[in-house]
Amino acid sequence: MKKVIIDAKEIAVGRLGSYAAKELLKGNSVVVINSEEAVISGNKLDILYKIRVLRNKGGNSQNGPKFNKLPHRFVKRMIRGMLPWDRTKGQEAYKRLICHIGNGDLTAEELKQVEKLDFKKPMKYVTIKEIVKLL
Repeated sequence: MKKVIIDAKEIAVGRLGSYAAKELLKGNSVVVINSEEAVISGNKLDILYKIRVLRNKGGNSQNGPKFNKLPHRFVKRMIRGMLPWDRTKGQEAYKRLICHIGNGDLTAEELKQVEKLDFKKPMKYVTIKEIVKLL
């Protein structure tokens, strides 16, 4: 089992999530650092409107949908949506996923192994930090 460390700074969450889900399903453990600096492409007001509509759609507060107010949990939940959660392999893969705000508790040797994904940053985007702040 290999440990994959991904820097999420200025990477679209969808692309980050699909890459992380593939690595998790291979059996590797994935650590995402700087998860608050990941981005969602699109207009800021449209994204916030969609989240508010989804949040207000549910019945009471115990049913869902739930949106975390912590950026690393928000990203972790988005990656969970890309895993086959109804199967045991998806749930076991989700247990191997770790998201950190900033660099977390990684050592200097582990930080040298960070994978920089070469995805193009979108023109219009909102960071996860801004979304969580406005929730």
